[in-house]
Amino acid sequence: MTGHVSGPAAGRFGNRRSIRLKGYDYTQPGAYFVTICTQDRQCLFGEVVEGEMLLNDAGNIVETEWRSLPQRFPGIQTDTFVVMPNHIHGVILVGARFIAPMRVNPGAINRNEGAINRNEGAINRNEGAINRAPTLGDIVRAFKAVTSRRIRQQGCTAFAWQRNYYEHIIRNEQTFVRVREYIANNPRQWALDSENPAVGSRWMAPGSGER
Repeated sequence: MTGHVSGPAAGRFGNRRSIRLKGYDYTQPGAYFVTICTQDRQCLFGEVVEGEMLLNDAGNIVETEWRSLPQRFPGIQTDTFVVMPNHIHGVILVGARFIAPMRVNPGAINRNEGAINRNEGAINRNEGAINRAPTLGDIVRAFKAVTSRRIRQQGCTAFAWQRNYYEHIIRNEQTFVRVREYIANNPRQWALDSENPAVGSRWMAPGSGER
């Protein structure tokens, strides 16, 4: 997440807040731009090399579990996403499909050497499922729980996500296109990213607990 995105996305996504909209029904059909960070912005998922994100084992776990969210919650879909060294950006579609043209080359996202064995370390995809329509918070909490457990089992026993997460409700196609472009360009912007510990602390701690 960065305030250095050029064009209309800069003002819209450069300073996201974690506070949920009071009274908003997060189970209703819609598209949500979500960012989840590691605790203390620790870079644990790999590294950016020449504008491309190269995932390590922990990063592969995060990617695999993000892709599997629709299996865990059949009423949702995932769209564009990218795993960065210390956070993940992604779009979650709850309920009806939000129709918008794909103007970003999916091959530009999550390029990492070697295919991921989708069956390696497979877990029960029904785990964490719930019998009612999930809220965005339900989905994020399940994702955090499963990835945390798998990464700790792999040997990173102190791994933890930041307590909260950031979200932006995508209300129209124009915003959807800008969000997709922003996510796809994130690795190329890493040297300027406020989540990059080498850049300096321009990050603001969340002001409220996760729902």
